[in-house]
Amino acid sequence: MSAGALDGIRVLEFSQIVAGPVAGIALSDFGADVVKVEPLEGESRRNSGAVVPNEGKYFQSLNRGKRSLTLDLRQPAGQAVVHRLIPHFDVVLSNYRTGVTARLNIDYATLSRINARLIYANITGFGDGGPFATRAGSDIVAQAYSGLMAAEAKTDEHGAPVQITGTTIIDRASGLAAAMGICAALFHRERTGEGQEIHISLLHTALELLAPNVMREPVQDANIRDPFLADLTALRDAGVRYDEIAGRRKRQAPRFASHRLYYGGYHTARGGIVLGALTQHNRDTIRGILDMHDDTDAPTFNAAEPENQARIEAWREEIQARLLEHTAAEWAARLVEAGVPASVVNFPEEMSDDPQVEAMGMMTSLDHAITGPHRVVSPIVRMSATPTAISMPSPPLGHHSRAILTEAGYAPGEIDALVAARVISDTA
Repeated sequence: MSAGALDGIRVLEFSQIVAGPVAGIALSDFGADVVKVEPLEGESRRNSGAVVPNEGKYFQSLNRGKRSLTLDLRQPAGQAVVHRLIPHFDVVLSNYRTGVTARLNIDYATLSRINARLIYANITGFGDGGPFATRAGSDIVAQAYSGLMAAEAKTDEHGAPVQITGTTIIDRASGLAAAMGICAALFHRERTGEGQEIHISLLHTALELLAPNVMREPVQDANIRDPFLADLTALRDAGVRYDEIAGRRKRQAPRFASHRLYYGGYHTARGGIVLGALTQHNRDTIRGILDMHDDTDAPTFNAAEPENQARIEAWREEIQARLLEHTAAEWAARLVEAGVPASVVNFPEEMSDDPQVEAMGMMTSLDHAITGPHRVVSPIVRMSATPTAISMPSPPLGHHSRAILTEAGYAPGEIDALVAARVISDTA
């Protein structure tokens, strides 16, 4: 097999939780040698939901394809190890809070003096400047602060706000953005020899996910955004509960409600189904299959009129009644055969054995030294000349410490001294 596009590139990853690890996975899939730096006790997420100590499935999924170096960065001797390693690395990846890397003497200003060609990617919660630069960030907090959570208007059984998905969407998108930036910086360095610092924040990623909502445009704002914000302020000032305010936002753009008759989820006789019609042609196809005769695509139909909102709801109930006549699989087969975007609603636990997933090689088999055979999600990018691949399962804690230091020129006695001083651990 040909080498990956980033073969020969070495990445030192100071990461935890999700965003940084996702970036490291992407770089490893492209062929880079990614070394994850962990404290001697390991990243805290190693034991999230773990059955085997230090080998939780959540951690393993986020750190496949990497090697593990344990290092006590609170000790000057640990920081000195990083400084000695840096000439041997091309990229540093960090998702520590703003200011932490500087306190540990592993920030870009410090490390770039040792290696001027270094590319250094920072992933933070709120950015590296401004009044909230040092504020702690996490995916759910970024969802709340950015408006992503309110945009979905989901609430729990108490009417309180909840995160919008079952995964950390902002973290993961930030990790992929970091990998994209690193690849661009490597291309720039190839042409110029120049290293650089890269900044990614969860807040900025969330704003991009919300770009049409955050964008300002005077005509539409005057008709939709500004009246809603006036209502929002009044409702907050009146002490109205969050779920009631969220419900108000759901009603701010009823002109789209008609199209959502054919773009959304329904029950069936067995399981759920989603219709994904974005064009009138697809909606008309579904109308023919379901024998529906709504006029929501008529040029004169105004979904904002109260009487039409009631008609839309009646049509939705009619669609629901008809879909209950057959199973989700039966409806999906008919719709897909007609060229309409539609799908049975699957659960994630089912997907590793899905026939399309299997046919496209979207799962990869690995053998973990401690927890045995794994089947993990394959690299999300496929390349014909420089194939992507998963080089190894997630690393046991500190498993590669000795090898990594040896590669940097450490003598066996020096490594033994660092182990004895608890600067590193060696579990190989």
